[in-house]
Amino acid sequence: MWRVCCVGLPLWMFTLGVTVGDVAASQPGIPLSVVKLWASAFGGEIKSIAAKYSGSQLVQKKYKEYEKKVRTEEVDGAKLVKNVAESLEEMFRKKAEAIRRLVEAAEEAHLQHEENPDLQYEYFNAVLINEVDEGGNSVELGGEFLLEPNDHFNNLSVNLSLSVVQVPTNMYNKDPDIVNGVHWSEALNKVFVDNFEKDPSLIWQYFGSAKGFFRQYPGVKWHPDEHGVIAFDCRNRKWYIQAATSPKDVVILVDVSGSMKGLRLTIARQTVSSILDTLGDDDFFNIIAYNQEIHYVEPCLNGTLVQADRTNKDHFREHLDKLFAKGIGLLGNALTEAFTILSDFNQTGRGSVCSQAIMLVTDGATQMYDDVFAKFNWPDRKVRIFPYLIGRESAFADNLKWMACANKGYFTQISTLADVQENVMRYLHVMSRPKVIDHEHDTVWTEAYVDSTLRESRGLNPVTTVAMPVFSTKNETKNQGILLGVVGTDIPVQELMKVVPKHKLGIHGYAFAITNNGYILMHPELRPLYQDGQKRRKPNYGSVDLSEVEWEDTDDVLRNAMVNRKTGTFSMEVKTTVDKGKRVLRMHNDYYYTDIRGTPFSVGVALSRGHGKYFFKGNVSVEAGLRDLDQPDVALADEWTYCNTDEHHEHRYLSQIQAIKLYMTGRKTHLKCDRELIQQVLFDAVVTAPLEAYWTGLALNKSENSDKGVEIAFLGTRTGLSRTNLFVVQEQLSNQDLLTAEDKEGVFNSDHFPLWYRRAAEQVPGTYVYAIPFTSASQNKSVVLASTAIQLLDDRKSPIVAAVGIQMKLEFFQRKFWTASRQCAALDGKCSISCDNEDIKCYLIDNNGFILVSEDYSQTGLFFGEVEGAVMNKLLLMGSFKKITLYDYQAMCKEYAGSSDSVGALLDPFSALKWLLTELVIFLLEFNLYSWWNVDLGVRAQRSQRGKVMMVPCDTAYPAFVSERTIKETAGNIDCDGCTRTFVIQQIPSSNLFMVVVDNKCDCSSTSPITMEPIEIMYNESLKCDRLKFQKERKKPESCHPFHPQENPMECGAAANLYPRHTAVLLTLLTILTTR
Repeated sequence: MWRVCCVGLPLWMFTLGVTVGDVAASQPGIPLSVVKLWASAFGGEIKSIAAKYSGSQLVQKKYKEYEKKVRTEEVDGAKLVKNVAESLEEMFRKKAEAIRRLVEAAEEAHLQHEENPDLQYEYFNAVLINEVDEGGNSVELGGEFLLEPNDHFNNLSVNLSLSVVQVPTNMYNKDPDIVNGVHWSEALNKVFVDNFEKDPSLIWQYFGSAKGFFRQYPGVKWHPDEHGVIAFDCRNRKWYIQAATSPKDVVILVDVSGSMKGLRLTIARQTVSSILDTLGDDDFFNIIAYNQEIHYVEPCLNGTLVQADRTNKDHFREHLDKLFAKGIGLLGNALTEAFTILSDFNQTGRGSVCSQAIMLVTDGATQMYDDVFAKFNWPDRKVRIFPYLIGRESAFADNLKWMACANKGYFTQISTLADVQENVMRYLHVMSRPKVIDHEHDTVWTEAYVDSTLRESRGLNPVTTVAMPVFSTKNETKNQGILLGVVGTDIPVQELMKVVPKHKLGIHGYAFAITNNGYILMHPELRPLYQDGQKRRKPNYGSVDLSEVEWEDTDDVLRNAMVNRKTGTFSMEVKTTVDKGKRVLRMHNDYYYTDIRGTPFSVGVALSRGHGKYFFKGNVSVEAGLRDLDQPDVALADEWTYCNTDEHHEHRYLSQIQAIKLYMTGRKTHLKCDRELIQQVLFDAVVTAPLEAYWTGLALNKSENSDKGVEIAFLGTRTGLSRTNLFVVQEQLSNQDLLTAEDKEGVFNSDHFPLWYRRAAEQVPGTYVYAIPFTSASQNKSVVLASTAIQLLDDRKSPIVAAVGIQMKLEFFQRKFWTASRQCAALDGKCSISCDNEDIKCYLIDNNGFILVSEDYSQTGLFFGEVEGAVMNKLLLMGSFKKITLYDYQAMCKEYAGSSDSVGALLDPFSALKWLLTELVIFLLEFNLYSWWNVDLGVRAQRSQRGKVMMVPCDTAYPAFVSERTIKETAGNIDCDGCTRTFVIQQIPSSNLFMVVVDNKCDCSSTSPITMEPIEIMYNESLKCDRLKFQKERKKPESCHPFHPQENPMECGAAANLYPRHTAVLLTLLTILTTR
């Protein structure tokens, strides 16, 4: 979101609303009267063209004819938000029912299955399906697997009858545990298919096994990355962890004593990073490094915990690289500090207030520290201890295992980087035990996220996941609390938006929803992607707070009420950015909000005061409405729901107009449609129907538009209905994206009206908005759009019923301007001044300062301040324009990775040898290609990125500009190094445009240009610390399962096997290398 604040400027040059003739009289070089004549001539000409070809007067007349027959109503925001919440509740309930059926089927299938370590079973491996060997035969675990493109799954080729199984690259496809799990989970295939039959709006359904495999429906082929690796492990996903465990407070202790040097510290860093991967937004953590002293990895966060959101975890990861080993390790002090933090933080009530754990990453412990545990943790043992022994030596393994067993934790040994991920995951089994023994199938919902695991299938659209744990119900394992896995399904945020009745929200209104942590689930200002030639997934997409987009609510009144699941209203003045943040609309919004039952979400709607809070209802016969709706020039908003065609497979291929016809004629009574919206869209179809004949008449008149300057006429109504007419053939259009899916801001979609409609609605009735689309200008598609709003009544409360407009060639538009600027009032026809004169420069700019016409064609579309910095600066001082500072808290900034120092270090022979040895050590100890390619892939990726430009999340500030509406004309002087430069600015009548005529006699190039370039906001260390410490209000999850009395605490892990043969080989190699 772009934050906005106004900068007040003195208006000492004039009185608002009054022309400044006295100032103009002092500008003999540029007569104000002449400029006014030019502006009037151009304004009259261009308005005449826009009105004629758009048909605005005809549309206004037709709606006026129905003025007495329509009923205007004020929208009841409280009722509206309640209805939206109920619709979303119903959608979420259906998804939750689908996964509950999967849970029941999975638990029953496992109950009936007898484990067989020798089981041989062929299954469809997601990577190997349809793969053949050199002889043309199907590879093992592959086989022929029918795949067909399906538009419901982003046109990806899928199999709607079967699921596939994905196994992480570091796991053996035929491991007995995996084969047995795959075998019994085959029973889910039937439920997958049945679920999809019951609810055709479902997309991906899946089961993530605690053993590591991932069963996905519908079946789809997976492709390894460029390294031949698929890094996806379902147990690392938020939906899995959130469903498997309860919220937790965690302190991670990292041993940085001298014995941890080298490879051990590398493994320790990776272990900590993997632990962070298992923490979610409902968890809290801190990391402490210890030797003979206590070192907080982030010193700013001494003695506290922070929320485990993506931003905080990434911040700590950066600090892990700064750890170095020296001294002796005093574990007792570190444990004391960890227990103290957990106790103090729990008493504040700000953490999870549920499970607590200490993760100990060390290469050994010389004692058991029972005195520390007796003081802080016994007899209740509320804090679980999870020791990770780093390295192959097991001299101190017994002490560490005792700590785990005595404190309801789990011990594991990590010898290589390849061991890290699997061993870190083991603690999740322990944390899930109480929930499993309680047999509590808590339904969990994730925040919005963009999952690029199957980018080609899921696309880049954000989703939320609903998930539920699956437990073993066998009597003999009941006390062990065995988690079998987690089932889930995705819900695209786009689907949530479809249940919102957009026609009731008005032109600027919108719906939004947030999570219990205040993060946005859906909001029109949430931007998941950064676009710079390509689309990229933003790493912190899921943790954009509502306060970062509804920034005017400085006290978080709206945010906190919604987080606490309250029902109520709120009001504030806002400045909404449009057109990629370059323009600002001012309005007053009323907010209505309530909770969505059965979920951790709350939903709100925002209605803008004035025309935005009123809706009118007209009535026409169904026969007439359907006749005028089913016309070739008519289209309905793609992302609006007139009829729900997703509920039944037989309806999926119906267009909205086809569905409306079937519904209104009674031929499909089980179709679910919005009757009120349909009645109004039929009304709009009838009222606007005469436009088709009107436009056709213009197109057939050969004397009209002979130079084909006007290319398209278009109309949009409050019901999402649009009409278009081409005055030139499709291939000759200067901008073929207009009103197409490519023109995202120019069409009706689920969260906003078209940009040309929104801007026209804020203009004075009867005037036109002219603009060069920024997308078009950047691609050199030379067009100008003109649009105007159609009001039903002549007052501010009147609904805006429609907007009409045209697309013109830029060259045609500019030619009209230059023709007008050659006019003069001299009787002899000899003009004293003209835009053709070399002594002056003429520009046409819009109300936001962007150039539509300039003598230098390359300046078209640029901000005026970049071209005429001195003039723009004077306009700001005089108050003709106001500067507004925008803040973007979802920006991406360029960052140069690495430094030349790292490269220089490798040029040193000793450093190069040291680096080579390190890489060889890692390779030989891991003895696993997966870990070489994947576990440490991030480290090598960072090395390869050194010196390259990367895009990273950041906060930026940049200016936007808006004209003062009450100022119609003015003139001024600029002192440029002793030379006085004059200029005149004159508003173009009935438009948002201004003609600017500038004296060209003085060189003002020494004045810096005024740009709209964003500037990264740099935070000093103190402010960074405050931002890290500050925790906004949040609602804790209602479910909590920290312990269960039937747990078996003696299931607490075992030391890993050692491999002395590998160690001997390694030492031999090192000896050879270092003696040469």
